[in-house]
Amino acid sequence: MIRRFINKVLGRKPRAAGSSAQILPQAKHGIRRDQLDECALKTCETLAQAGFKGYVVGGAVRDLLLGFTPKDFDVATDAKPEQIRKLFRRSRIIGRRFQIVHVMCGRETIEVTTFRSNGQKETEDEDEQRPTDEHGRLLTDNVFGNMADDAARRDFTINALYYDPARDEVHDYFGGVADCKKRVIRMIGDPETRFREDPVRMLRAARFAAKLDFHIDPDTRKPVATLAPLLSNIPRARIFDEALKLLLSGHALRGVHQLRAEGLHHGMLPLLDTILDDPTGERFITAALKATDLRILQDKPASPAYLFGALLWPQVLQRWKALEAAGEKSQPALFFAMDEVLDAQRGQLAIPRRYDGMMKEVWALQPRFEQRGGQRPYRLLEHPRFRAAYDFLLLRAESGEVASELGEWWTRFQDVGDAERERMLIADNAPKPRRRRKRKSPGEAASETSPE
Repeated sequence: MIRRFINKVLGRKPRAAGSSAQILPQAKHGIRRDQLDECALKTCETLAQAGFKGYVVGGAVRDLLLGFTPKDFDVATDAKPEQIRKLFRRSRIIGRRFQIVHVMCGRETIEVTTFRSNGQKETEDEDEQRPTDEHGRLLTDNVFGNMADDAARRDFTINALYYDPARDEVHDYFGGVADCKKRVIRMIGDPETRFREDPVRMLRAARFAAKLDFHIDPDTRKPVATLAPLLSNIPRARIFDEALKLLLSGHALRGVHQLRAEGLHHGMLPLLDTILDDPTGERFITAALKATDLRILQDKPASPAYLFGALLWPQVLQRWKALEAAGEKSQPALFFAMDEVLDAQRGQLAIPRRYDGMMKEVWALQPRFEQRGGQRPYRLLEHPRFRAAYDFLLLRAESGEVASELGEWWTRFQDVGDAERERMLIADNAPKPRRRRKRKSPGEAASETSPE
């Protein structure tokens, strides 16, 4: 504030940190054009041919520097959204807070953004600052700028990198290349101010640290403990999206522990408090996250519904047992527990209702694995959710919640022939359902009593 006043009195223009980039040639950064996605490369070339700048930006550049294969390629440009839209036949403008353009290329979608205004640079006019709420959170972000502004607006130095495929150069405004080599997450600008602007940045810092196996810079970490409660002001749907990114990053187990170490799990996954304090629950969640990480690293699909079902299971189990102890029958108790836990989570994590069906089916099938006599095992094998429920059973066995022998029995039962399956069946001691006598219609009853 004082510096801005002095600059105004003396007629000086403020100097923004990072206003000039260090331009690294290919020999210094090591990224090759053939590592780029063809659609991203074509998008940059089309923009350049029309007289605009086009750069591959952010996480893709960071991942290429680290030797990873990026999952997504984003492009930044000085072209406005309407100008981008006219250049690409298969494209559409989306977004309200800030407009971006989705360029479709075959089955791929390239996200193209116009350079945004910094918002952190000092200005001569206070009215030029973007509006914030009482906590400092930005309320609007729909201001265009130049590439230096766009770099300063980004969260961490390792994400403020721009690769120019035309010249094979990397533009680095804040030492992001050096921070990649040091394996450090460092905030651009004043960490407290930037976290107040968007508290989700605290979650992103934890996610990147876990995903990349980086450490968080001490100055960047310092305000997190104080500002973590600001996450309660963020829409639950946005928190859920960030949770999903962390859990499906391939490093979910490390990410969950990183969240707890930073004290951020209250804002994202408050259920971790009760789970990780219970030895059985902790073993179950650890097994579930390890299995998910392994699937993702093997390029296999991972179901968000299954994963959230695993995260919520310790609470379902606890409530189920409590209802049984209170005298409720087992099956109704399980269904009551499911509904109670899901309803409680609505206000915490905003898990979409479309996941409810799969979660409930997997949970509801667990008691049926105990029934290994008669035709019940055969019917369970034919259930559409059998595979997911069986994998879930193995997690329960691994954590010690159920006997390992139960998981081994079902593993073998799937693989052997019909004769061996018959020998494996265990006498069913469960009470058989009573057959209800069919009530006779008034006409049938009258015919039985009438004389012939």
